[in-house]
Amino acid sequence: MRHGETIWNAEQRLQGHDNAPLSARGREQALAFRHLLQELGPKAVVSSDLGRCRETVALIGFPDAPADARLRELNMGEWTGHSKPDLIAKYPREYWAWRAGTHHPKGGERWQNFRARVEEALRDWLARADGDLLAVVHSGVIRAALSAFLELPQARIVPVTPGTATMLQFDDPFGGDVKLEGYNLGLFAPESAEAVPD
Repeated sequence: MRHGETIWNAEQRLQGHDNAPLSARGREQALAFRHLLQELGPKAVVSSDLGRCRETVALIGFPDAPADARLRELNMGEWTGHSKPDLIAKYPREYWAWRAGTHHPKGGERWQNFRARVEEALRDWLARADGDLLAVVHSGVIRAALSAFLELPQARIVPVTPGTATMLQFDDPFGGDVKLEGYNLGLFAPESAEAVPD
């Protein structure tokens, strides 16, 4: 699950390792997601250690779920706090290369390193779970997981809407077949067709 919308998401500002609290809409998204969880019934829950995920995981009913720093969003370096429209206006080539995973802003994290840490963390938690695992994370973490587990190129994966689920089925946490069962699943419709960056 991607965390609920934050104030910075609503302003289209990149958060990375920084934080902004959930907006009123983000809290509603998290609360609406509880209904879906009643049907899914995960056996284990983990989240990123960043505040927006911790706030979301508490709202969906798992305030004591463990936090893992390996599930943090991509570090966006000097672009942290900047708005998507401003970055596109000032650095269009670099912005779209970043979205494709071939550029990183100064002080930011390289896509391949990010993807590797996300894969390691999720495989670790899957191995510990005795059944379905719910990870409350970030848009970039979900895209990194799809890239790692399904070999999808970063440039081909659209951002994930806040407060929605992506479902993967694993034959084995350390190998075997992985299937995408759902993407951007939620009970709370987004205001626009385009999800805002994390």
